[in-house]
Amino acid sequence: MTTKTKAKSAQALPLNTILSGDCIEVMNSLPEASVDLIFADPPYNLQLKGELHRPDNSQVDAVDDAWDQFSSFAAYDKFTTEWLRAARRLLKPNGAIWVIGSYHNIFRVGASLQNEGFWILNDVVWRKSNPMPNFRGKRLTNAHETMIWASKEEGGKYTFNYEALKSLNEGIQMRSDWVLPICTGHERLKDANGDKAHPTQKPESLLHRILVGSTNPGDVVLDPFFGTGTTGAVAKMLGRDYIGIEREAAYREVAEKRLAKVRKYDREALQVSQSKRAEPRVPFGQLIERGMLRPGENLYSMNLRHKAKVRADGTLIGDDIKGSIHQVGAALEGAPSCNGWTYWCIKRDGKQVPIDVFRQQIRAEMADRPN
Repeated sequence: MTTKTKAKSAQALPLNTILSGDCIEVMNSLPEASVDLIFADPPYNLQLKGELHRPDNSQVDAVDDAWDQFSSFAAYDKFTTEWLRAARRLLKPNGAIWVIGSYHNIFRVGASLQNEGFWILNDVVWRKSNPMPNFRGKRLTNAHETMIWASKEEGGKYTFNYEALKSLNEGIQMRSDWVLPICTGHERLKDANGDKAHPTQKPESLLHRILVGSTNPGDVVLDPFFGTGTTGAVAKMLGRDYIGIEREAAYREVAEKRLAKVRKYDREALQVSQSKRAEPRVPFGQLIERGMLRPGENLYSMNLRHKAKVRADGTLIGDDIKGSIHQVGAALEGAPSCNGWTYWCIKRDGKQVPIDVFRQQIRAEMADRPN
């Protein structure tokens, strides 16, 4: 009796977990080219000097934590280069990254992104509908943050659900300036003392737009600065897998409690609008192969002015014109082009049935097949 030795399996990804530790070390321990999208909210290096007070002299709970403090710009740049290099290693060839920041750091991060080989697709301005005022009154109110969206490399493929974002925006093409509120009320997480659990908690609306627009259900989303888990919460609701990295135990505890309460939307609710180009291609000849149409049957233009006969190879012949459903339709109409799927129909039981009905039937069957 012979025995077979199983090949060593690839390192499994720790999906839907929060990993403890330094983000650079943890990312370098994960398998290469294993992540579809990275959303990063790194330290902003705010360089705050002293306490900040409101006009009534109450103190503002600003970002003064040790994790946001660096000894110099050079130290911050070194940190940025190292975590971006580790992040790029993790991305699949068709992966992408979103990085958010303020004027304190985003320009330095953008330069590092380009230096490390990423290709910038867009910068997106998140305009806060309810920003915190500038209490010192010496500068403009900081009413926005900037996000950079980049593919792994120039020419690299990436996910962009254009139609879904258009639908979110009432049928209008999504712009690169997003007006969304900061966290307030019930969404703002609190610690045991009733204070903000995290000073820079991002709103779920922001991550919802990002993940709907640049990922698909089942994709793996990594957040190397996980904080209180907004990325993970939205990913879980939208049927994406997440990996969080967070070194602060207090934030991990809040995030774990938060994620335990999150429920995934049902399968039907997770479907989003797609462009026609994103749908599976169905050759006209497949309708004939499957017996939906028969060689020798006549197709009719929807206005019933023209007809053409179906041939066994998936071409049509009409008025001595031969070619595809698109070519024959264009020739009969004297038009430069024609979408044959919407131009032609067949008569069944006295009714006009567009041939696109059969194409959509095949597409529905393809979508229902198990992966």
